[in-house]
Amino acid sequence: MNLRIVMPTQVVVDAPVRKINAEAPNGWFCLLPRHVDMTSSLVPGLLSYEDATGAESFAAVLGGTLIKCGADVVVSTPHAVVGEPLGELQRAVEEATRRLTEREREARVALEKIEADFVRRFIEMQTHA
Repeated sequence: MNLRIVMPTQVVVDAPVRKINAEAPNGWFCLLPRHVDMTSSLVPGLLSYEDATGAESFAAVLGGTLIKCGADVVVSTPHAVVGEPLGELQRAVEEATRRLTEREREARVALEKIEADFVRRFIEMQTHA
């Protein structure tokens, strides 16, 4: 199999592998070369893969989508870190998840302000009509 991990701005892994372990919302799964073609969403966390010699490597991914088609496996993710010690990768996932949670909270606050402004203007229109 060939594994490609791609972010919007770059390809971070493009290598032949013999095994991939990843986590979907419903749990962990393992891909081997003769695995059926599939698509899965991924949760933020670690993805592991073995090269032809059996050496295991890890990539921290901020969620994304995995597609296996024939001998090709493509993981599309908004952010990935590879080549770091395992502890550093775990911290990278935790930090990226924290930043994403903060952005989601900020987006909710902005949306609530827009909704409140809409309601206020609607009430003003009703009182002036």
